[in-house]
Amino acid sequence: MKPNRENFSKKHFSKKHFSMIRSFQLADLFTIANGCCGLAAMFHSMRYVDSLEPGHLYLATALIPLAIVFDVLDGRVARMRHKASPLGRELDSLADVISFGVAPAAIAFSVGLRTALDQVMLTYFAVCGLSRLARYNITAEELSAGTDKVQYFEGTPIPTSVIPLGILLFAATSNRLGATTLFGLPFHLSALLFVVSGSLMISKTIRIPKP
Repeated sequence: MKPNRENFSKKHFSKKHFSMIRSFQLADLFTIANGCCGLAAMFHSMRYVDSLEPGHLYLATALIPLAIVFDVLDGRVARMRHKASPLGRELDSLADVISFGVAPAAIAFSVGLRTALDQVMLTYFAVCGLSRLARYNITAEELSAGTDKVQYFEGTPIPTSVIPLGILLFAATSNRLGATTLFGLPFHLSALLFVVSGSLMISKTIRIPKP
């Protein structure tokens, strides 16, 4: 009797599915919470564009510091339990890209940084964050100097994006986004905050001790 290919496929998928779930550690739940904060921030920034209700903007911005809390906790839990893993490291980087790269750019767009040059600057910022995390992942072993802990960051950590985001929120609520032009092209001076933040993230000359 020939085996039922459909049943075999379902059993095979089920085993792989549960195997993946078992590979998650407690720290990974905090990492996922970090990513969820970033995704929720993007949802609320889109709601703000649709409704112009300030509550959505404030909530979207507040979710980024909350993501930082989860980002700190996942590392501490992993060290306490001595259960760090390559999966957790990659998951952490992906969550950070969402919460501290894409979400701040989306919030900035929602408050008015929407010209073509603004979008180029915000894209540059997000790509810098992505590049910084990728570089960290491939150099983590070298930077750890044979220990279990990376001794310092090259460039500013991506969660520092909360700083330009906070300044932007103040500027937006004060109607001080700084509309101007460059070679006849409109943009906002506030967008330069994200250019500076992105540039600092990819800098190789800045070394910050990791706590």
